[in-house]
Amino acid sequence: MAAFGSLCLLLALALAAYNLLAGALALRLLATGQTARISPERLADTARRAGIAGFWAVTGAAFALVWSVFTNDFSITYILEHSNRALPIPYKFAALWSGQEGSLLLWAWLLGIYGFVLRLRHKTDVKLYAYAGTILAGVQVFFLLVLNFAAPPFSLLKGAIPDDGNGLNPLLQYPEMVIHPPLLYLGYVGFSVPFAFALGALMMRYPGEKWIRITRTWTMVTWLFLTCGIFLGMHWAYAVLGWGGYWGWDPVENASFMPWLTGTAFLHSVMMQERKGMMKSWNVWLIFSTFLLTLLGTLLTRAGLVSSVHAFAQSSIGNWFWVFMVIVVTVCIFTYVLQRSHLETEHQLESLVSRESSFLFNNLVLLTACFVILWGTLYPILSEFVEGSKVTVGAPFYNNVAVPIGLFLLFLTGVGPLLPWRATSLKAVKRNFVLPVVALWATVAVCLAAGANPWKGGTFSTGSFYALVGFSLAAAVLTAILSEFLRGAAVIMRQTGRNLFAALWLLVRRNTRRYGGYLVHIGVVVVVVGLCGAAFNRNTESELGLHSRMSVGPYTLECTGFTQDSNDNYDSDYAVLNVYKDGKKAFQITPEKRVYHASGQPQTMVTIHSTPEWDLYVVYEGTNPDTGQPIIKAFLNPLVGWIWFGLLIIVMGTAVALMPSLSPATAAVRVPLAQATPLTQAIKGGD
Repeated sequence: MAAFGSLCLLLALALAAYNLLAGALALRLLATGQTARISPERLADTARRAGIAGFWAVTGAAFALVWSVFTNDFSITYILEHSNRALPIPYKFAALWSGQEGSLLLWAWLLGIYGFVLRLRHKTDVKLYAYAGTILAGVQVFFLLVLNFAAPPFSLLKGAIPDDGNGLNPLLQYPEMVIHPPLLYLGYVGFSVPFAFALGALMMRYPGEKWIRITRTWTMVTWLFLTCGIFLGMHWAYAVLGWGGYWGWDPVENASFMPWLTGTAFLHSVMMQERKGMMKSWNVWLIFSTFLLTLLGTLLTRAGLVSSVHAFAQSSIGNWFWVFMVIVVTVCIFTYVLQRSHLETEHQLESLVSRESSFLFNNLVLLTACFVILWGTLYPILSEFVEGSKVTVGAPFYNNVAVPIGLFLLFLTGVGPLLPWRATSLKAVKRNFVLPVVALWATVAVCLAAGANPWKGGTFSTGSFYALVGFSLAAAVLTAILSEFLRGAAVIMRQTGRNLFAALWLLVRRNTRRYGGYLVHIGVVVVVVGLCGAAFNRNTESELGLHSRMSVGPYTLECTGFTQDSNDNYDSDYAVLNVYKDGKKAFQITPEKRVYHASGQPQTMVTIHSTPEWDLYVVYEGTNPDTGQPIIKAFLNPLVGWIWFGLLIIVMGTAVALMPSLSPATAAVRVPLAQATPLTQAIKGGD
């Protein structure tokens, strides 16, 4: 199977190279009008078919590696290092992306899937798709070169073949790790597609904004995959690492967050280009930067440049990535300089208080956040290069800068939808902003009455202050968005006589992109509420003997036993704890500590009891060697469940935005001209 997998990778490289060279030659002949023995159209079609065949070749290589995992073929070095016989079946799939070589193969395979779908849809716009397919082939050539010559996944072991492997990293033996990396990679790899369309459209001086409409679905789906991947990674860190948090500003966490920020900026600013013909250069460079940041994130993870629980060991493939990134940047700059006249803005910003300005500020703030995170992530590398010693940037740096930026973004999330295009009148400001302002100050009063006072205890708490601002802004933004829904529904109810729920459904279906976006914003607001709860986290740690007790918040934990267990994969120590609330037994939990046989590595299995108010988060820290008693650490983390619920709303909102809107004839709403507002324009189908 190793020989078959290696042959598939070589064949895939040959096909991708043909796709790149033949496609580029065909496009050149079409652009110059030159003649050749074979027609440019025919040559382009053979290049497209080579790209489709290349997908099947990479699929064969991926199948070969997975088959080798399931058949315990320890003659392959990668299988020996990342699997073992007792590994449960779901985690055998995870072995595909648990190591450097396998994760690069996963990248190439997912890129092949995206390219396969793109090439099947080539008749949508043959020339533009030909450009995009050729550019994707160039990206695929790079990854296949790395897989064939720098990080081959089918390298054979020299010497005697062991009877069993070293096993999968214990940190990856968790259900979410079967789906988190593929989702994250679907987001990472997926941004290659809008990058290919943007670069191709610029190369061919594509007329109008149709290329944006073509790539909108690609970009939104990719953004959704990346969003889900990031949140699942947060939940994995929360449930597995045992430190009581979900985001530590780890360099690899940052590497996934940066392209999310620029991708989010791109999704917002393309509306400016579609509607107003503005921010064309911004959009091109936003998608270029997003693609480059996905490469940088892969470089940081794969080359061992940063210290992280997510990163792989140091390797030589970093040089390959540096060279490829230089090539990509050079091509982007050269194409932009050559075609910059094609990106001239058709309109100018007319007012600082308008929908256009809110998009501009949104972009600036997102890019500022991205730059701050990029600087903090690369600073240890730069300091080591300049001074010879690595200076690590910790979470306080990011929190001091990123939290205020995030709160300002939350403010813009509520303000933007309330502003009309071009300019805003004082009357419109009063009409649209009264309720959100009332909600903001009412929330401030409620939070202060509930004890969320930053000056409580005579000292000023920055965390409590940010939480107070976050809760208040969240209430204002939620009020603003819900007001948009209710005002739109009221117009439909007056014109059609439908009830509220039917009117809301028609409102959303009439303009799915706009109101799906609003649902995404609601999801973001809910996530922010959950994040604000971290300011009020509590924890305690204690050694518990039999029937000993410890308290955290309203809960009392009583140890009723501690014992050991074993199976083919690991040994475990665990404690049995009864949890009491208000003097009554509420439930029982069993936090656990495992040691895996194959690797000898320990793993903490956290127990989490979630409610809408808080999570009771309990960790088995270990055993006191003198007494043999378990050491238990308990956290009370308010509102964490809101983060995961917010993700569900974001997914739902994105799904709605991807749905086609009803045609005007199907969902007509009559609005008197004198009452026409940005809201009624939205009901009738505008942005």
